[in-house]
Amino acid sequence: MKKVLKITANIILWLIVIIALIITIVVFSSSSGNGVAHLLGYIPLTVESQSMSPTFEEGDLIICKQIDDASTLKENDVITFWTIIEGRKVKNTHRIVKINNTGNSLSFITRGDNNPIDDEIPAYQADLIGKWTNIRLSGAGNIMAFLRTKLGFFLCILLPMALFFLFELYKFIVTVISVRKPEAAPALDEEEIKRRAIEEYLAAQKEKEQAEKSGSDDKKETDKKSEDEKKSESDDKDDKKESDKKSEDEKKSESDDKDDKKESDKKSEDEKKSESDDKNDKKDSEAKSDEKTKADTADDKK
Repeated sequence: MKKVLKITANIILWLIVIIALIITIVVFSSSSGNGVAHLLGYIPLTVESQSMSPTFEEGDLIICKQIDDASTLKENDVITFWTIIEGRKVKNTHRIVKINNTGNSLSFITRGDNNPIDDEIPAYQADLIGKWTNIRLSGAGNIMAFLRTKLGFFLCILLPMALFFLFELYKFIVTVISVRKPEAAPALDEEEIKRRAIEEYLAAQKEKEQAEKSGSDDKKETDKKSEDEKKSESDDKDDKKESDKKSEDEKKSESDDKDDKKESDKKSEDEKKSESDDKNDKKDSEAKSDEKTKADTADDKK
């Protein structure tokens, strides 16, 4: 923050010095011919009457440009020229209403926009100062007039320049002293300390959040693994139950097969017994038949 303020102060001081130099040149410089201050051919002028109202007002600052060729002027142009008013030679800025060209010389009939009649004395070519560029700074003419006074020159030009050079001298002395002193670790200003503290706090909060998030993720993963293990155990139990059920079914099937076999064997035995009984019955029947036959034969013999 201090560094920014120092740079800003330097820029402001340099601007003040540059403006002061420009104003000094404008206020105190003069052209070789007409004795009016100018800068690169441009002439700042203070409006001292209301004769051109409402085009510009008293106290305004207007910018005119030096006239290189008077023949380029035409009617309706606003020009500044020297004239005699109440026995004094003064600058006057009025509009051209008519141009007199006698061949050897030019003269211009002028009139103020706020005046009902033309000016009594025409403006001759040798009296011309400049042509208005249509640039007008409202109220700035009073500032320019003040700068032309001794007090204005002192307050606005000499004093700022003196302060500037004193400040530069102070900087030079401080630089020399700092060069002679051993280098010390740069002290952190309060803003820098606050900024670093905030950064450290934010970094700690971020690490804490990441740790909590990581712990939460690990817990979720552990819970998921436990659930998977439980599910696997449950599946194993189900598989075991199913296997046991299959074994029981197989055993039951084997038992049923044995029962069927026993029943089949029993049926075979019954069938064999029945056949044996049939054979015995047949033998008994045959024996009875033989006995009857023998009895019948015996009866016949008698």
